[in-house]
Amino acid sequence: MRDNSRMSDTTPMPPAAAAATVAAESGRAARAGVSLESTFRRIYPIRVLGMGLGGVAIGGTLYAQHAQALLWWLMFLTCLIWPHLGFVHALKSRDPYGAERRNLLLDSVIVGAWVPLMHFCLLPSAILVTVTTFDKLNTGMRRLWLQSIPFLLGATLVVTAWWRPYPALGSALIVVVCCLPLLVVHTLVTGMANYRLVRTTAHQNRLLEAMRRTDAQTRLLSRESVLEHCEAALQRYAANGTEAALLMVDIDHFKAINDTYGHAVGDEAIAAVADAIRACLRQQDVAGRYGGDEFIVLCLGAGESQAQWIAQRLLQGIEGVRELRAELRLTGSIGIAALQPRHHSLRDWLHAADQALYRAKAQGRNRASVA
Repeated sequence: MRDNSRMSDTTPMPPAAAAATVAAESGRAARAGVSLESTFRRIYPIRVLGMGLGGVAIGGTLYAQHAQALLWWLMFLTCLIWPHLGFVHALKSRDPYGAERRNLLLDSVIVGAWVPLMHFCLLPSAILVTVTTFDKLNTGMRRLWLQSIPFLLGATLVVTAWWRPYPALGSALIVVVCCLPLLVVHTLVTGMANYRLVRTTAHQNRLLEAMRRTDAQTRLLSRESVLEHCEAALQRYAANGTEAALLMVDIDHFKAINDTYGHAVGDEAIAAVADAIRACLRQQDVAGRYGGDEFIVLCLGAGESQAQWIAQRLLQGIEGVRELRAELRLTGSIGIAALQPRHHSLRDWLHAADQALYRAKAQGRNRASVA
């Protein structure tokens, strides 16, 4: 039988809400404390690889165009030295995340500058612009790729106005060969990183779903989850007459336990009763916490007589709890409601079990009553 005043004192935050709160706080902490500050460490090896392979593509183009020594030195500086300078800059910055964001924008400036320096050679220019823009998307930083486009185009326009290169759109075979490593390796590395991200996200989603479906205190199903099972059983009964019975279990005199021994012992009592319920279940049965000190046991494939037998096992299991206090004896009351044609909705079925629980309480507690 439900006591509203008692439930308001003892019912914790609903499991799904608790799970969502914990997940949100953990996510904020992770983003603020770990992921953001360590972003530059994660990007550093990718930048070294990408810039290095980009240097191969640029070098092949410079070789095919018989470029002057100044451009070779500039390629060495931007493709081989810059990634390490960017890392040191972010490492020593008071705001590593902001510093790395600026580094990524500077990457776009470098690529934008190389487009005219390679005389607008189509293949390496298109690959470098595409790769560097995709990298901005891959960081997950909000609107970074949009912010990078003006930097890239601006660098292209400025260097074009200064360098005044003649267009050389075609690509020699050596240029094609030198572009392949960037195209192939970058695609594979990015694909593997995204694959790991998808796997991690799927794992976290499974953990969140498990948290949503499980009551943290009792390790039984949450209210939402056990009611979903009950609704499914009701639909099966309506479809093909598959039997099921609902047991509403309540700890006797729970408010007195809280008042006498304290809420800590009350919490231990709830957990101990949950363990006793779990030990008495058949393989096909489902149990969950309904709220406060009330539990639901869904006996699948059970009629009224079998549900009564299961209820007696539960009463004996609850009485067998002895580990809390030597002087404390736990008992429970159970309302039994086997599915009937008159149960048109889950609400009707729950109401029948609840009324049976009221009768068990009225008849002296520590017993089961049938609806």
